[in-house]
Amino acid sequence: MSQRNTGVTVQVVNAHACPVREVLDRVSGKWSVQILVAAAHGPIRFTELERSIEGISRRMLTLTLRNLERDGLVTRTVHPTVPPRVDYELTPVARELHETLQRLTDWAERNRVYIAEARAEYDAEREPDPA
Repeated sequence: MSQRNTGVTVQVVNAHACPVREVLDRVSGKWSVQILVAAAHGPIRFTELERSIEGISRRMLTLTLRNLERDGLVTRTVHPTVPPRVDYELTPVARELHETLQRLTDWAERNRVYIAEARAEYDAEREPDPA
C-alpha cells in the first residue's frame, strides 16, 4: 500500500480535527447563541451587539466574535472610514443554524410555563419537612 492510500477518508480526518462535541459547545454557548440571534437580521456593528446583549463584557464579545469568525459562522468587514466601522454578518451556514436556534427558542417559549411548573412541583416534593 502506498503512503498516499492509507484507507483513511477525508471525513474521518476532518471528524478528528473538529469533533461534533466541539462544534456543539461553540454554537450552543451562552454568548454565541445571543450573538447569532442578534446578527440574524443583517450586518450589525460591534457596539450594537454590545448594547443588545445584556451582561456581555467587551472582552467576551470580542473573543466570541473571533471564535465565530474562525469557525466560519460570521464575517467581519472593516470599512475604511474614520473612525473605522466594523460590521459582523452571519454566513450562510450560520443562517441555517439560526433557523434551528429559532425553532429551539420557539419550543422554549411554548414550554417555559410547563417547565417552571414541573420545577416547582419537583422542588415541593423534595422539600425537607419542617421540624
